[in-house]
Amino acid sequence: QVQLVESGGGLVPAGGSLRLSCAASGRTNVMAWFRQAPGKEREFVAGISWNGGRTVYADGVKERFTISRDNAKNALYLQMHNLKPEDTAVYLCAADRSLAIHQAMGSYDYWGQGTQVTVSS
Repeated sequence: QVQLVESGGGLVPAGGSLRLSCAASGRTNVMAWFRQAPGKEREFVAGISWNGGRTVYADGVKERFTISRDNAKNALYLQMHNLKPEDTAVYLCAADRSLAIHQAMGSYDYWGQGTQVTVSS
């Protein structure tokens, strides 16, 4: 069992930046960030392979967000730039025991509780 704890969320103005972190209690393979806005389904934001060599991004964040990981610290990060009001959501860290990066939430075995990101217009 792997516990995931997110941090780094907050309130920022449009155009601002935030860096989210996720601390894992043990080693994981694929890790990803998802987000869920009120009244909407949880959606894939970005995923990263176990060694960081491959990343996948949702279309709406490709040029603005960067996912990275530090396996020595069992940590996952999401650097977000040029934030928009539509990025407002709870951001959740997820981990998958498989080696392939999936965008479906059902593929992930472990989830954090989430951290709130609010972007004001």
